[in-house]
Amino acid sequence: MPVITLPDGSQRRFDQPVTVDEVAGSIGPGLRKAALAGRLNGKLVDTSHLIASDASLAIVTDRDAEGLEIIRHSTAHLLAQAVKELFPEAQVTIGPVIEDGFYYDFAFKRPFTPEDLAAIEARMTELAQADQAVSRRVMPRDEAVKFFRSMGEIYKAEIIAGIPDKEQISLYGQGSWVDLCRGPHVPSTGKLKAFKLTKVAGAYWRGDSRNEMLQRIYGTAWPDKKQLDAYLHRLEEAEKRDHRRIGKELDLFHLQEEAPGAVFWHPKGWTLFQTLIAYMRERQQAAGYEEVNAPELMDATLWEQSGHMEKFGENMYLTRTPDERLYAIKPMNCPGHVQIFKHGLRSYRELPVRFAEFGKVHRYEPSGALHGLMRVRAFTQDDGHVFVTEDQITAESVAITKLILDIYRDFGFEQAAIKYADRPAKRVGDDSIWDRAESALRAASAAAGIEYSLNKGEGAFYGPKLEFVLRDAIGRDWQCGTLQVDLNMPERLGAYYIDEHSAKRTPVMLHRAMFGSLERFLAILLEHHAGRLPAWLSPVQVVVMSITDRQTEYVGRLTEILRNQGFRVDTDLRNEKVGFKIREHTLKRVPYLLVAGDKEVAANTISVRTRGGKDLGSMVPETFAERLRVELESRGRKTLEG
Repeated sequence: MPVITLPDGSQRRFDQPVTVDEVAGSIGPGLRKAALAGRLNGKLVDTSHLIASDASLAIVTDRDAEGLEIIRHSTAHLLAQAVKELFPEAQVTIGPVIEDGFYYDFAFKRPFTPEDLAAIEARMTELAQADQAVSRRVMPRDEAVKFFRSMGEIYKAEIIAGIPDKEQISLYGQGSWVDLCRGPHVPSTGKLKAFKLTKVAGAYWRGDSRNEMLQRIYGTAWPDKKQLDAYLHRLEEAEKRDHRRIGKELDLFHLQEEAPGAVFWHPKGWTLFQTLIAYMRERQQAAGYEEVNAPELMDATLWEQSGHMEKFGENMYLTRTPDERLYAIKPMNCPGHVQIFKHGLRSYRELPVRFAEFGKVHRYEPSGALHGLMRVRAFTQDDGHVFVTEDQITAESVAITKLILDIYRDFGFEQAAIKYADRPAKRVGDDSIWDRAESALRAASAAAGIEYSLNKGEGAFYGPKLEFVLRDAIGRDWQCGTLQVDLNMPERLGAYYIDEHSAKRTPVMLHRAMFGSLERFLAILLEHHAGRLPAWLSPVQVVVMSITDRQTEYVGRLTEILRNQGFRVDTDLRNEKVGFKIREHTLKRVPYLLVAGDKEVAANTISVRTRGGKDLGSMVPETFAERLRVELESRGRKTLEG
C-alpha cells in the first residue's frame, strides 16, 4: 500500500491506492479545494491520478508556476469548447500556453469579429460557472484518429496520425467537449475564474506559409480577478508606451514596406541614436577597448569556416556576383574581428586584446515577426570581442559584468536579472571544449558575485553565455546584454598568439554586447521612460520660446549661447499664445521649456519650466546653463529641480 512522501519530508500511509485529490484532502480541506494538479515523482499529473505505490508528491496550486500554466492551458480548452458550441462548423487545431496567456487556432469559413469574441468570452464564463468536471481517458493512436475524423476534426486527426503508432493518446473531456491533450488539466471548469480574450490574428497551419490560413484567438488567464486586472492595466500602459507611437509623436523614425525590417531615422531620432553611440564609445574607451570596423560583405567561405553558415545560414542574406563568387552580408561581427586579430603576429604580452565595433548586421526575420525597432532585419550592435588566455577569463569576465551593470544603472535600470545559458543541441565543438568553457563561465560568475538562473540549452552555438535581463517600469523583462565564452571559433578561424615559450596558442574569445541591438535598446528606453527620456539623452534638451515678436533677438542670442555650450536647443518664435507653445513642447517630452517675455529681457533672465509642469522660476542664463551641465554630467541623478 502506498507511502506518500510530501515536500517537507513527512509521510502519509494509505491502506489502498489513493488519488492526488484524496492525498490533498488528507492534509486539509483548504489544500484539497486549492489543488489543481500534483507533481508525482517530479512529473505533473491530474488530481484524479491514482497512486498505487510509494511515491513523492507535491500538491500544485495556483501559487505555483506550474499551476498558472495549467490554468492557462485549461482556459485554452475552455475557449475551444465555447467556440465549438457557438460555431459548430469551426474546426479546432492547437492551443498552447504562451507568455502571460494562451491561444487557440481555428479553421472557420469567415473571420471572427469583435462581437464574436465578446460572445465567446461570455460563453466561456457560463461554462466556467457550470463547474463541469474535467476527465481524462486514453485511446490507441489509430482509434483516436478515427474518433476525431468521425467528429469532422481533420486537423486533430492529422496531428494524431503524426504520432508514433505505439503511443497511447490522452483525451480530456468537459461536458460534451473532448480534446486531444497530454495534460494535466484543472479538476473542473470552476477553477477557471479570471480570463480575457484579447485579439484575433492570422496563422498558417503548422506555421508553414504554404498551408492554409487559420484564425488565432489570443487570451490571458490568471488565478484571480485582481491579478487579471493588474495585467490588463499593464497592457493598457504598454499600449500608451508603445515605442512606435512615441517615435511618431516625437518624429524620431519610421518604417515602410520598401525596406521591411529597416529603419528610416529622422534627425531627432538619429541624434538620439548617436547619443547612445557616443556614450558607449566613451565607456568602452575608458575600459580599454579599441574601436574597429569590419566589412559588411565577406566571402561565404569565411562563414562556412566559422560555422555560421551551417548553424545560421537560413537567416543570412547571400548574394552572388557576376564572377559567380558567393558573398554573405554579415549577420554577426565576430569573424571579422578574428581577421583583425590575425593580421600581424600577436604575443601573449598583448593579451587581453579588446575590440569593439558599432557594427551594422543583417538577419532575415519572417515578415510576421517584425515589430517596430524591437524586431528588425537590419540593426546595429555594440559588439565587443576580447581575446584572452584561459587564465585571464575570470578577471576579464568580472570586469565586463561590472561594466554592463553600471551602464544599465546610467539608463535607469537599477537591477538586472542574469541567466546562465549552457550548451545547445545544435552546436560546434566537442564536449570537452564545452566542459572547459562552461566551467570557466561559472567560475567567472562566482568571482563576480552574481546570482543567476539556468536557461538550459540556450547558449550560442559556439559557447555558453550569460544573459542580462532588464525589468522596465511596468514590470516587463527584456534580455539585452550577453557575455559568451568561446573556445571554438578562434580555432576554427586559425587565430593564435605566441606564448611565453614561443609556441603558438589559440586564444579564448569573449563575445560581449551591452545594448545588444541599439535599435531594440532604444525602443526599450522609450517605453521604459514613456518617451520622457532623461535630459542627457533627449534629442532636444531645451526649447526657448518667445511671448511676442519683441523677444526674437533675445531668444536668438540665448539659444546661440546654450548651443555653443553643447546643449541641444530648439527655438519657438511662432505667433502663438505661450500656453499653446508650452503644451505642445510638453507633449513632445522636451525636458526644459524656457520662456522669454519683456520682463525677462529687461532683467536678462529666463523663466524655466519642466515638462512635468513645474515652474522653476526665473534665473539668469548662466545659472540655468551650469545647473543643466551638472545634470547632464550626472546622467540625470541630479536635476534642475534638485
